[in-house]
Amino acid sequence: MYTDRTPVGRTPPADRRGNRVAVLGSPVGRSLSPTLHRAAYAAMRLRWDYETIDCDASALPALFDSLGDDWAGLCLTTPLKRAVLPLVDEVSDLALDVGGADTVVLRDGRSFGDHCGVHGIVAALRQAGLGAPGSAVVLGGGVAACAALAALREVGVREPVVVVRERGHARETEAAAGRLGVSVDLHRFEELGRLLRGVAVVVSTLPAGAADALAPTVARSGAAVLDAACSAWPTRLAKAAGFVGGTVVHGLSPLLHRAERQIELLTGLTDVPVAAMRAAAHAELVRRAGLSAGPAVSGGQFV
Repeated sequence: MYTDRTPVGRTPPADRRGNRVAVLGSPVGRSLSPTLHRAAYAAMRLRWDYETIDCDASALPALFDSLGDDWAGLCLTTPLKRAVLPLVDEVSDLALDVGGADTVVLRDGRSFGDHCGVHGIVAALRQAGLGAPGSAVVLGGGVAACAALAALREVGVREPVVVVRERGHARETEAAAGRLGVSVDLHRFEELGRLLRGVAVVVSTLPAGAADALAPTVARSGAAVLDAACSAWPTRLAKAAGFVGGTVVHGLSPLLHRAERQIELLTGLTDVPVAAMRAAAHAELVRRAGLSAGPAVSGGQFV
């Protein structure tokens, strides 16, 4: 198990038992969560540690049991979001509906699981002027797609179209839709072209590169695009949509606002320094890409 620890800032608020947080997953090395959280804690002058821990589902129970009072919480990546549910003392209704928790808060000897990624998507859509899109297509059928359905429900889309490579990949999405009270129209990739007519926004929850073949079809539709594959930004999907003048929501935006909500839950503070977090994450993405700072997508409205 690999652990990377970097201390920042000063002492946490007195009413919090712990000041250690970690992002867990396998692999987890390219997660932007450490960059976002460390930037926030530094700007907030909190002496908190944010770690990266490589951990798969089989190792999660033992790790969870080993956490002491110095821990404030955990951030979880797929597939741990589902695996953590039976380990926590309390789970939010939203996390139960989505089918996973991406955040665990540890306090007073108890644990609470929530899903902050939904807030991240909602905030990203609203920031891009897509707070009431009316219609949407979701690409992908995993836990991330379940979160997208919950977010779209929050902005008024209760009958989204879900497009997957194989229908069998969408079982958990269909189950989550039922819990969320959302009616999904399920289709395969081959049908995407006709499904995009008149659609306001396409939310891609596919891994980096998985939506490349769909990029020309999506771009021709003129729909706004939110591509969550931030690690490979700009994705071919984002570049294609931007090239034809479409609105492109940066994949960093939902991650940024997810981290904002996580920090609120973990620290109990609400004045989260989003601008400092955005600047740090952008610099990290530029560093990884070996580029000079500047716009990654041209031609469209890049938000």
